[in-house]
Amino acid sequence: MSWNPALTPGCPDATGLDAIETLIIPRARDLGGFEVRRALPAPKRQMVGPFIFFDQMGPAEFLTDQGIDVRPHPHIGLGTVTYLYRGSFQHRDSTGADQIIRPGALNWMVAGRGVTHSERSPDAVRAGPSSLLGIQTWIALPETHEEIAPSFEHHAATALPEIRDQGIHARLILGHAYGEVAPARMYSDTFYLDVTLDPRARFPLPTDHEDRGIYITQGSIRVAGQDFQAGQMMVFRPGDAITVQAGDQGARLMALGGATLNGPRQIWWNFVASSRERIEQAKQDWREARWGMGRFDLPAGDRDDFIPLP
Repeated sequence: MSWNPALTPGCPDATGLDAIETLIIPRARDLGGFEVRRALPAPKRQMVGPFIFFDQMGPAEFLTDQGIDVRPHPHIGLGTVTYLYRGSFQHRDSTGADQIIRPGALNWMVAGRGVTHSERSPDAVRAGPSSLLGIQTWIALPETHEEIAPSFEHHAATALPEIRDQGIHARLILGHAYGEVAPARMYSDTFYLDVTLDPRARFPLPTDHEDRGIYITQGSIRVAGQDFQAGQMMVFRPGDAITVQAGDQGARLMALGGATLNGPRQIWWNFVASSRERIEQAKQDWREARWGMGRFDLPAGDRDDFIPLP
C-alpha cells in the first residue's frame, strides 16, 4: 500500500491554472431518450495516455419493456472498458463471452485484430422501470499488440483494489496507482480510478504517470482557486503535482491516464489503428460478412442481426 498523499492545506491553490493543459466540455448527443456525452476524442485532444474514447452514458430512465439495444458491431485495435454507476446490461461478444455487468464491476474486452459485441438490457431489467448511468471508454492498443487475438475479462467490484482515506474512496479499475494493481491485463502503462470525495476532501493525482486527466461525473472540484463542474474533463501538464478539492456537495470523478503512445491513431467508426491500411481492411472484412471465416464473427446467442457498415 503506497497511499501517502502528504497533503498540506495550500496544496490545491498552489497549482497554477496553466497546469491544466486542456479543458474539455463534452459534446452531448441524444440517441432517442438516451443521452451520451463524449469527452474524447476532442478537437484539441485525441487521447489522454492510451484513452482515445470517453463517453458518459445517461443518466437515462426507461419504462417497462424498454432498455438498451446495441446490435452486434465490430472493433479493432483497442480495448473497451464498461463501468456502471447505476443499472445493468448484458454483454455478448464473439470470444464467447456472455456477461451481465453491474455497478462497480469491470468488463474489459480487447478487440485486437477484430471482435464483435452487442450490449442489451437483460430481460429481468425490462420487466419494470429501470435507469442507467455509466462510463464507456476505449483504450488504444500499442502497435505491438494491434493484431493480438481478441479476449474478454470480467472482474467483480470486490476484485478491484480500493483506497480509502479521510473523505476519499477510490476504486482502481485498470492499471496501477498508489502501489495498487488492478487485475485486468494491460498492454501499456495505464491508470483508471473511480473516485468519490466527501465535501471539501482533497485528492492528489498519481505522480508516476505521464498523462493524467479527470472527468467530473457528480458535484464539483476546485483546482488553483477555480471551480469545475460535473460534465467537464481536465487534462493536466505532465510532471506537475496536482491535488483537487471537492466542492461543498462533494464530488465523484474518473481519474485516467498513462503513457502516451508512439503517435496518433486513425479512428473510423468503431475502428482504431496506427495505419489507414488496417482501417480499410477491417471495413472490407465487415462489409463481406463472412462470419467465422475471417476477421469477424457474430456473438453466440445474438446472431440474428448486426449493424451494417456506415
